[in-house]
Amino acid sequence: MQNIKEIRLDDVRQMLRPRPIDGHKGTFGHALLVSGSKGMAGAAILASESCLRSGIGKLSILTAEENHDILQITVPEAILKTNREWNIEYNAIGIGPGLGINYDLLEDVLQHAQSPMVIDADAINMLAQKPDWMENVPQESILTPHPKEAERLIGSNSLEDVSTFAIKHKLYIVLKGHPTHVCCPSGEIYRLNVGNSGMATAGSGDVLTGIITGLLAQGYSSLESALLGVWLHGQAGDFSSDEMGENCMIARDIIRHLPDAFKKLNT
Repeated sequence: MQNIKEIRLDDVRQMLRPRPIDGHKGTFGHALLVSGSKGMAGAAILASESCLRSGIGKLSILTAEENHDILQITVPEAILKTNREWNIEYNAIGIGPGLGINYDLLEDVLQHAQSPMVIDADAINMLAQKPDWMENVPQESILTPHPKEAERLIGSNSLEDVSTFAIKHKLYIVLKGHPTHVCCPSGEIYRLNVGNSGMATAGSGDVLTGIITGLLAQGYSSLESALLGVWLHGQAGDFSSDEMGENCMIARDIIRHLPDAFKKLNT
């Protein structure tokens, strides 16, 4: 395995683009988040709020009918969809947080995806059970497994095997942990040491999915979206830890400190 490249503040700072002064919501992209089965509206809320905080112009959420009222109230900035419609061209699609096992929905999304996706959680677990479907995952999509999900999908969570899988399927794989590694289709591997154990809490991965989806929809490359997303997520987690300690952190604290993470990149 080739050398692993350490990603530091100056590296990600150079990736962040200035927002044009004459920009409008169409300038900053339209994403679709496919998230939240019955009883899992919280995952959709966390992913959606973090996506909106990432600077995106417009967000739609495809979720279960049972989540309609709570999402309309908690995420009023988003467009809510409970029925599938594919007459809209999205700049990025994120799928997985709180999705549950719904093979029909995943297959439908894969068939209609026109550009790289962000794939997390239950969507990864379903792909593990349908390995032939990997052929339908758009190239340069970003998968964000934790080690157990990687093991289900690949048969191993070793960095070497994850990298080999990324090369084979022409994907970016964010192997979550501390440190987090990003394996690229080129064979390059990046390591990011931001973050802390307080982020090992329910919903933290949903927040990361939202951030990366928002960046991808804004026109950042898959590599930039993965690296920037992991750094912003981890740095927001570190700001949360500074405020309240690792024991008391919850996923919403990471979203609350995303503005501080962006400010650090802009200074």
